[in-house]
Amino acid sequence: MAGFRVFRGRGERRRDGIHHAGVYIFRMNTNLPELTLKYGRDDSVLRHHPWIFSGAVHRLEGDVPPGGTVRVRNAQGRPLGMAAWSPASQIRARMWSFDPDAVIDADFFRQRIASAAALRAPLFDPARTDAYRLVASEADLLPGLIVDRYADVLVCQFLSAGAEHWRETILEVLGEHFPSHRLFERSDGEAREKEGLPVRVGPIGSGEADVRCTVREHSLSFVVDPATGHKTGFYLDQRDNRVLLGRYARDAEVLNCFSYTGGFAVHALAGGAARVVDVDVSGDALAIARMNVEKNGLDAGRYEQEEADVFHFLRRCRDEGRQFDAIVLDPPKFAASKSQIDRAARGYKDINLLAMKLLRPGGLLFTFSCSGHMVLPLFQKIVADAALDANRHARVVHLMTQSGDHPIALPIPESWYLKGLVCRVD
Repeated sequence: MAGFRVFRGRGERRRDGIHHAGVYIFRMNTNLPELTLKYGRDDSVLRHHPWIFSGAVHRLEGDVPPGGTVRVRNAQGRPLGMAAWSPASQIRARMWSFDPDAVIDADFFRQRIASAAALRAPLFDPARTDAYRLVASEADLLPGLIVDRYADVLVCQFLSAGAEHWRETILEVLGEHFPSHRLFERSDGEAREKEGLPVRVGPIGSGEADVRCTVREHSLSFVVDPATGHKTGFYLDQRDNRVLLGRYARDAEVLNCFSYTGGFAVHALAGGAARVVDVDVSGDALAIARMNVEKNGLDAGRYEQEEADVFHFLRRCRDEGRQFDAIVLDPPKFAASKSQIDRAARGYKDINLLAMKLLRPGGLLFTFSCSGHMVLPLFQKIVADAALDANRHARVVHLMTQSGDHPIALPIPESWYLKGLVCRVD
């Protein structure tokens, strides 16, 4: 049967094929290269996890460029869906679709990006918030693609061979959805290097190189520099958690560690904090943080900055006997891989122990891990051990995670990367 593949299975009903007496007939484009998995290595794909590691690959049939589309099948020949081929990466393929009949073309990306935009539409009042993640890679079924919106600027990251392969098509689709927006690219970082792709940073098309802009978050204003800032310029995933701090901040002395451009500080000051101290190793980030305080008309007399290593600063505060009513710990990723978990655990233990000692009785600790490999039970244990060593009694009063524009895909535990605890410390 031309254009069809027959697969003899165990007789269970499959929604992506025609079931008849244990025989499945799939309508397939037979011209595509095919990636066959080793025996017993299809479980994760069947659970709709999109990553196929090099050790799971048995063979590749057909010629395919980096990022090109391959049909994936298991060792028995059962078709599993369509993926992007990445020969330079340990993640050798990323699934675009688990439908064996899927066609990966401009319409595919048009539908996926429209779906991502529709997911975000109910989350924000555009009059109060105009900065959010529009596309969140695997969580939006677009592996390796991140698109963040900052007012009239779309910042794009093409972090996988597949996203890079379809770059021009994706940009065309974004232009259709957001015709009045400027486009800027931040295709840099470790993920791009692992895919064997060069760094690319700068305006897209005829856009301006200077894309620094001012965005709104719950009616507060923030300066964002997508060209040089961390990630794409701002920590959008902490939006809801910044609001939570603001609710607790009235009359409090707040220490904001790893403060970056002062997102938590601005919300704390707007919430009526008596004093806020931002601590960060980057003078450039602190300069923007001060601009953000001034831009919102907040009392600069209640705001201080320390350009310092947070670990050293916390020890100095301990030695000086300083105390605070609330402390925010939002460090960078301590564990980029599973092999770094033990070292990361020591780092988290250290800063949480120091912070516990600096809190007044009844104070609040807002503590986070953005390491995808740091699971919540382990993070909770680390913070509990820090409280024990500090001789403090701590209770979790809030669990925190990334904001809703950074959705968590249930089959992909790595997409739940941000974990946070608000602890009352007595």
